[in-house]
Amino acid sequence: MSGSSPFKRRLVHLDLKGAPPKVSYLSEIFPLFHALGANGLLIEYEDMFPYEGHLRLLRAKHAYSPFEIKEILHLATLNNLEVIPLVQTFGHMEFVLKHEALTHLREVALFPNTLNPHEAESLALVGAMIDQIMELHPGARWLHIGCDEVYYLGEGEASRQWLQQEQNTKAKLCLSHVKAVASHVQARHPATMPLVWDDMLRDIPEDQLSASGVPQLVEPVLWDYGADLDIHGKALLMEKYRKCGFSQLWAASAFKGATGVNQALTPIEHHLRNHVQWLQVAGSGPADMLQGIVLTGWQRYDHFSVLCELLPVGIPSLAVCLQSLLHGGFAEDVKARVENFLGISSLEITDFMRYPTPQPCLSPHAWTRLSSASLCREGAGSFPGSDILALITQVSLHLRSSVDALLERDRYVTGWFSPFHRRRKLIHPVMIQHIQPQALSLLARWSALVGELEAALQRVFYSDTVEEWLEENVYPSLQQLQGLLQDLSEAAGPPPSLASPGLYTSQDP
Repeated sequence: MSGSSPFKRRLVHLDLKGAPPKVSYLSEIFPLFHALGANGLLIEYEDMFPYEGHLRLLRAKHAYSPFEIKEILHLATLNNLEVIPLVQTFGHMEFVLKHEALTHLREVALFPNTLNPHEAESLALVGAMIDQIMELHPGARWLHIGCDEVYYLGEGEASRQWLQQEQNTKAKLCLSHVKAVASHVQARHPATMPLVWDDMLRDIPEDQLSASGVPQLVEPVLWDYGADLDIHGKALLMEKYRKCGFSQLWAASAFKGATGVNQALTPIEHHLRNHVQWLQVAGSGPADMLQGIVLTGWQRYDHFSVLCELLPVGIPSLAVCLQSLLHGGFAEDVKARVENFLGISSLEITDFMRYPTPQPCLSPHAWTRLSSASLCREGAGSFPGSDILALITQVSLHLRSSVDALLERDRYVTGWFSPFHRRRKLIHPVMIQHIQPQALSLLARWSALVGELEAALQRVFYSDTVEEWLEENVYPSLQQLQGLLQDLSEAAGPPPSLASPGLYTSQDP
């Protein structure tokens, strides 16, 4: 099934630190992953793993149970998807170090990003996390131990003192912790090879990398999510890593979650270009240089950031990217295959497209500028979660603009019910008849669609995800409409006298 792909392993990344899907949805989507060309999963559990004992405080409210973890692994096996678990062990430790009981293990006391590598308790902590994850993933051939974006490393008090000693450097400090974690994996789980993100290794000189012993213990994953990555630079970096002694290298691209911290719709063209360029990187070196690629699908930029594109929204991009990797590009026949897999009659991959006429499912104030997939539900496909994609597309592209059009560009609102009038509850009675029906109609249309979206989201996600997405992306606009209608209702009462002394001053009532 590998076609002409230089990547014999193609892993879909599930970032569970935001919007973790219910297992029932995974049972629907895993067969599609396999059909599209994936043969593995990189599961970043974060706080969705059912940690036990003294680690139980790391669990999220809706963390998977041990039974659900086993069910996920069973579903993966049924669909020929090899699972590689990921646990952060150095940077991106917010889900651990945010807890008061563990704040003493921070590298910098104020920030929960990075683990203090000098504390013996730090290694014991990540060792316990690794052991619990491996207990539920017996036979895993790889374990990803993270180690990317180790911000503020060297800025803690213990590190400052350590760095004052001759020949000590931040690179040496980083490598020593990576080696300690990898050595724990090797000692306790000898059949499992650790993977690490490569960004903290890139600028370390060859001789230091070679002498550290790290290349014999881990396999680096070279990540770049850009649409214009440096192909020649990547080839040089891979050659450097091979010279240092790393036996195997991996690549990491992105199919979603890499173009904006609060991105709601996936710009497919960007991600397609990213994958086409990774194909060129793979073709620039020996055939066995990269043994696999991880298609990352980030759900948050970090533990505290907002949600970016939900998984169902990113499925068309994933389909395009996987099929392009499988067939060596995105020719017309590959496009037709993707459309068939997704049940989409005509997939547009450009970031924006225009329809010649307004679509019937739009509100009167909706525009025709669209992105990521077709707008009406009947055009969004038949894959699991396609209804969510269709509804989110409408909300993301048209809810705010339609409300803004009424509040900021409607001549009756701007001319006769401006913020000045609204604060004083002053309006010409005839203008209520122009404004109120429009506002009521717009609110009713969007409320109905949002109710439909909420029900669709509830089928796939837990309640906290649904609440967060709606609160971030929907409620602010609906509250603006409700506020307008409330002000209209209050203004419809007995009008204040035009001779009121404070009416046209800057004083608020």
